Parts: sequence; C-alpha cells; structure tokens
Amino acid sequence: MATAADRPTTKISSFLYVITGVTAIAGFLYGYDTGIISGALLPITSEFHLGHRMQEIVASAILVGAVIGALSCGTISERIGRKRTIMTVACVFCAGSFCSSISASPYLLALSRILLGFAVGGSSQVTPMYIAELAPRQRRGRLVISFNLSIGVGILVANIVGFMLQDLWSWRMMIAVAVVPAIVLLLCMLRLPESPRWLAENVSMDAARKVLERVRNNEEDINYELDEIRVVVAEGGSGKKARWSMLAEPWIRPAAVAAFGVAAFTQLGGLETMIYYAPTLLTGTGFGKSAALLTGLSVAIVFVTMTAIGRHIVDRVGRRRLTLVMVPGTVVSLIVLGIMFRMGMAKTPQGSLILVACLLIYMVFNAGGVQVIGWLMGSEMFPLAIRGKASSVHAAVLWGSNLIITSTALSTVSLLGTGGAMWVYAGLNFLCFLFVWRFVPETTGHSLEDIENHLRAGKHRPIQRLAKPNPRRPRLFP
Repeated sequence: MATAADRPTTKISSFLYVITGVTAIAGFLYGYDTGIISGALLPITSEFHLGHRMQEIVASAILVGAVIGALSCGTISERIGRKRTIMTVACVFCAGSFCSSISASPYLLALSRILLGFAVGGSSQVTPMYIAELAPRQRRGRLVISFNLSIGVGILVANIVGFMLQDLWSWRMMIAVAVVPAIVLLLCMLRLPESPRWLAENVSMDAARKVLERVRNNEEDINYELDEIRVVVAEGGSGKKARWSMLAEPWIRPAAVAAFGVAAFTQLGGLETMIYYAPTLLTGTGFGKSAALLTGLSVAIVFVTMTAIGRHIVDRVGRRRLTLVMVPGTVVSLIVLGIMFRMGMAKTPQGSLILVACLLIYMVFNAGGVQVIGWLMGSEMFPLAIRGKASSVHAAVLWGSNLIITSTALSTVSLLGTGGAMWVYAGLNFLCFLFVWRFVPETTGHSLEDIENHLRAGKHRPIQRLAKPNPRRPRLFP
C-alpha cells in the first residue's frame, strides 16, 4: 500500500495561506508580549526601584502563566475545538495586556503578566497544532514555522518600540498597544474553519471533508487524506476520552521523549536570556543604554531573518539534519562569548564590536536551528487522540524550561559572571546536539497519520546515517 510519502506534492490553497496569516497574529502577540520586557524593564526598574531579583520576577511572571495556559489549553482544545480555543486565547491577550499596562506596583504587574502568560502559553499550544492539522504533509513544516516567524516579528517590533520609542512612550503604552492585534485576531478567527482532524474525531467525516475542500485543490488528495484520518480515528478514538496517562504508554514514549526533549533544549540553550536581558547584561558590562538597546534590536532582526530562512528550507533539508548542522555553531559562539566577557573585552571599542558580532553569530545558529523545530515537533509527532494533551505538555515543558532559565539568568550572572553563564549555556547546547542525534527521528515529508502508524509499529527511531533527502520518499527510519 502506498504511503503519503509516495504521493506528489499537493498544491496549497490560497485560503490556507490566509488561515496561516491570521493565526500567525497569535505568534506575533506571543513574541511582542514576551519581548517588550527587554526594552520596558529599564523604565520599569527605574519607576519601581527594582533589584535584580524583582527584575527576574517581573520578567519571568509571564512564563508562570504560560505554563498554566499551555497545560490548560490542551484539554480545552480537545473539548471545544482548536478554533474556539484560539478565540478564547485572543480574549485573554486583551485582558492581560490591559491589566499589565495599568498596574500600580511591581507585584500587580507580575500578577497581570501571569494572566498575559496564560494567553501566550495557550497560543503556543493550540496554534501550531491547528496549522499542522490543516496543512498538507509536504508544506507542514513551512506553514507551522510561520508561527515561529511571527514570534520573531513580534520580538522585533517589541525591540523597535523599546529602542525608538523609549523616550516617547511610557512602558505602560508599550504594553497596552498589544490589545489591538489581539482584537484583530479574535475578529478574524470568526471566519476561519475548525481543524478537519478535530471535526473527524468529534463531529463527522463529512464536516472534515467540507473543511479539506476549502484548503485542498485536488479531489484525489482529499479522498486519500480522509482515508488516512478515518483509519487513525477508528484506532485511536476521541481525544476527549484520551487520558493523560496515555503519554506514558510504551508505543508513544519515543515521540514524547523526542518532542519534550527538543522543547526543553530550545529554551535551555539561552535564547530567551539573550532576548529578555541583552540590554540589561550589556549595560552591566559597560555599554551605554542606547548601544545596549540597539544590540537587542539587532538580536531580534537576526532571529527573524534566520527563522525565515529556516522556514524556507526545513521541508527540504529536514528537521533533524538542520538541527544537527546548526547546534555546533551555538556551542562555539557561546564559548567564545564566555571568554570575551571573562577578559572584559566589552570595555574597549574593538572588543565591544567583536562581542556583539559573537552574540549575533550565536543567534544565527540558534534561531536557524533548534528554534525552527521547537514548536514543530509538538504539533506533528503525536497520535491524533492524544495530540491536544501531548502538545499541551510539550508547550508546558518549553515554557517551564524557559521559566527556569529566565528566572535564574541574572542570578547565574551574579554568581558565575556573564562569561561563566555563557559557558553553562554552551554546555547545554552540546547536550542538545547529543540528544537530537540519539533520540529525534526525521519526520519531514510524512503525513501526521503516517507518523502515527510508524509509532504504532514501534519504528519511531532516529536515522543512523544522514542520507540526501528525497522529496518523494523522505526517510523517517533506518
């Protein structure tokens, strides 16, 4: 019997691009609401006279909410659907941004950012899954990574606001402006369809067919995809009835190890430290305020650029191969950064330029490698019946590891120095390389149902030798 990998590339409906563009607003809000603290933290610290520990609490409070939102929205998305969950998240984005902007104390600000974090975590759980369940297998990586790209755009806009409007807007205005795209997301989602795979397991195959007819251009492709969905629905049952304990079942365990491990390493490698604290770290090593904010803006530009490149090539190069090629670059650049910070090179003009260059090189390899596949793994590796809950845990692991890194970053710098912190992140990136090599299989070019069938057959293993990808028959297994 032919597999999905044997079939020719499906032409993507223009409506699917519209859907991806609308849902990308959730990624933009995620990026903006987490990234704006980089520029806003300086005036917040000045207004509330914050020490480094309280700075960490304000910055990381959003991550506490993100873990809660990620864990909650898995169940919510199984019960009310992916579409209505995204609409709920949009409402919470509005409330969280507004409450944060009117906070009268750092404690109220931290609590408001927990509410905002619920929306961030919820969007990161449901949006990649929603796009993955609508996308054809050959373009799933590119379309899901549009969410990553929109995160980068949100971070970039946040840094532009922090750099260019620092003296024109208060930090309250910087945060409050995020209400506008949240309202746009809510209104646009009213016109978008539900996930066909959720409809197939919870409503009917006819409802799923109607959605596929809107996002596919070929009747034969629709029939083939529906046949695949029908089989996995019959085998797996409804996601509403799936229990959390299903994630521990032996046949699902390889997917859980691979996806959750990648989720953790996307954050443990130090990316969020660079995004949240770059201006703070650099001002502490002798940079002026404007130079530090400009460097933070440059970090965001590189993040967006490399995510865009990764989005373009991931379906041809492959998830696993791209990560293994890029991660060594992060290790080397962080080791060099650590040496430079230890030597105090930021205190000279030439040393400052080299240090910034190394920081941007780190961003090139990190944003163009493991960050590209971070959200993608959680949206495509798990069986349909448990996908909502599994992607929920995946997002919670990602946000939990983010919380650990963000809430300890300045304390780590205080204890080990900035150079020592860079070496810790270098070691974590090296462990990431070993993990991907040992546990992460190549999923490029396979349908969601194909991946599930391989899991059931006990063949979810990493490639031992990296062969040149074949667009018609990409290899998932040895």
